[in-house]
Amino acid sequence: MKFFPLLLAAALTLTNATAQGPLRIEGSNTFGEKLGPLLVTAFEGKNPGIRIALKRPGSGPGLLALIAGRTEIAPTSRPANRAELQAAKKAGVRLVPQAIGSYGVAVVVNAQNPVKNLKPSQVRAIFSGKITHWNQLRGPDQPINLVVLGPKTGARAGFQNLALRGNDYAATATALPDYATIVAAVAADPFAIGYADIRSLPPGTRSVLINGEPANAMAIYEQVYPYASPLYLYTLEHGTSAAAKKFVRFVQSREGQRIMAKAGFVPRLPAAPFAERSLAP
Repeated sequence: MKFFPLLLAAALTLTNATAQGPLRIEGSNTFGEKLGPLLVTAFEGKNPGIRIALKRPGSGPGLLALIAGRTEIAPTSRPANRAELQAAKKAGVRLVPQAIGSYGVAVVVNAQNPVKNLKPSQVRAIFSGKITHWNQLRGPDQPINLVVLGPKTGARAGFQNLALRGNDYAATATALPDYATIVAAVAADPFAIGYADIRSLPPGTRSVLINGEPANAMAIYEQVYPYASPLYLYTLEHGTSAAAKKFVRFVQSREGQRIMAKAGFVPRLPAAPFAERSLAP
């Protein structure tokens, strides 16, 4: 009989956890589109008593949801800006960023294209439509065929902010649904240019150097490649649940970091990026 109180307490704990509903994570599409579901699946597999509801409206809406108490974790692909920090202060809460790694975007051309290196100003001019022919870049006398992500993808805005400084894409650009479709189009067209994550390049394509820097994990980890940004899981200083803290710890663990690397992201742990030294020519 002495075990009955313990069994009752365990049952009440389980009931309370169920009543609280799932752990809510809401924010960056860069996190939530590909990486987030992989991490959530792995985490729930190790923690069957915790369910997660993942939404990806964007970094800004996620932070505002966190400040308003509608979510417990807000993934972002950038630091919180001044307006968001002021909103948090006005609400009487403090945002706490938890670094989990970085993401990078490679500028991709056909393997036959002789253009191997571009300046950021040239990339900006290409994708905004100011440079329209390859011979303006010491390439062939052919028009540049732009392929970009469609408007429903958060990564489209991510590259726009990183490379175009917020300027609009060229009206002549062809919008495609995902990175895989972009690199397939570039592989089939000697005069195409697009962008993709740094680990998804098939035969027939290659990434160009930007200011002489390659689009790889090493350059991103050392913060010398320009088209990269850190990823954060934002929580609040007070009131964060044990489940939310456990998820953040899991993402920052070696298992979580391995999942990030396999998904094409750059872990925050130094071991994985520095392993690329052995692959250098």
